[in-house]
Amino acid sequence: MRILALVPGGIGDQILFFPTIDNLKGRYPDAEIDVIVEPRSTAAYRVSKSVHKVIPFDFKDTNGPADWGNLLGIIRDREYDVAMSLGRRFGVGLLLWLTGIPVRIGFTAGISNLFLSNPVMLNLNQYAADMFHDLVRGLGVTDPCPALAINVPTADIEWSEAAQQQLGIKDSGYVLIHGGSSKSSETLGFDKIYPVKQWQQIVKDLQKRQPNIPVAIVKGPDDGEFIESMLAVCPDLKVISPTDVGKLAATIAGANLMLCTDSGPMHLAVAVGTYTIALFGPTDPDKLLPKNGRAIAVKSRTGKIADIPPSDILEKIWKG
Repeated sequence: MRILALVPGGIGDQILFFPTIDNLKGRYPDAEIDVIVEPRSTAAYRVSKSVHKVIPFDFKDTNGPADWGNLLGIIRDREYDVAMSLGRRFGVGLLLWLTGIPVRIGFTAGISNLFLSNPVMLNLNQYAADMFHDLVRGLGVTDPCPALAINVPTADIEWSEAAQQQLGIKDSGYVLIHGGSSKSSETLGFDKIYPVKQWQQIVKDLQKRQPNIPVAIVKGPDDGEFIESMLAVCPDLKVISPTDVGKLAATIAGANLMLCTDSGPMHLAVAVGTYTIALFGPTDPDKLLPKNGRAIAVKSRTGKIADIPPSDILEKIWKG
């Protein structure tokens, strides 16, 4: 059996879809499962063991007939038996219909339902991983949604352990901060950046109460200015620079505590089981965090992440 999944969205959306893919692979162990994702999200599949092939396609670009035609050709060449889509746009439904794939699964969404063979009722009032997993109902599968899980390559674990050793934090453990300063969140219209002055108060309190537990901070490709500002006020921070999702996941797994904003790294922290405190602005934590006791949300009262008082975060840290 060959299964195709169309999964628009960022890296976080891909990770939230992993339980669905893993469930399908468990149900159909001989199946080849391919995914079509936006180019910015292909990196997520470094930590998936269930996907056979990742096909990049920019769903949000202004795609012309030639672009859709090329994608249609790629899909037809693979002769898939089943297709499922998280996207609910008319064009995506039409594309699936034109492929001739016999089983086409998607959420009930107006006119695009005309192109689906097995529509599934959309329930937005639940954890996103559970919502995505509802798509398996289109195959008659009634299994509960598995817990979020990833498969970190051994080489990435070794890289992270070496980096921790070099920073002198491997044996002591550490608190890890992901500051949410990635430009991608700004591009999508969400402000997920928590200000340096507030982070400074949190770091100082951590260092005062737990002087033997170092505080490390993740430096990504867009984080140069943010890291420089953090080091100016917190010079004792340890800076770690994972170069891909696998190395980042391994670094998060080694932490005693993860402090982050609503982001892709937050979902990685959930997947590896690290105790996590995540900051939320306009988004709804009930839909983005599981209720497992290890992922705690701090929600802004105003909808702006910068308005969260450091005292609210520190209360969650020391209460936990």
